[in-house]
Amino acid sequence: MTLTKEKIKEIIAKYGKNEKDSGSTEVQIVLLTERINNLLKHFSIHKKDFLTRRNFLRLIGKRKRLLKYLKETNPERYSQIIKEIGLE
Repeated sequence: MTLTKEKIKEIIAKYGKNEKDSGSTEVQIVLLTERINNLLKHFSIHKKDFLTRRNFLRLIGKRKRLLKYLKETNPERYSQIIKEIGLE
């Protein structure tokens, strides 16, 4: 359920500017989306895990702020990322 190093490297290679670009907005958004999707699977099993739910909501808020920033700075890339990660 966790992100493996191979999966992270694959995401960075696909969305980053180079293989070491883990800080760009697009990469951060996709990594957060992967973590959020993994936590959704976790919550289907552990319904009363409220501490993880709180951190889950923090991840959603962070992704929302990053998406807002990307929309303001690069609207074309924003619409492309939204389609690729399935948030439309």
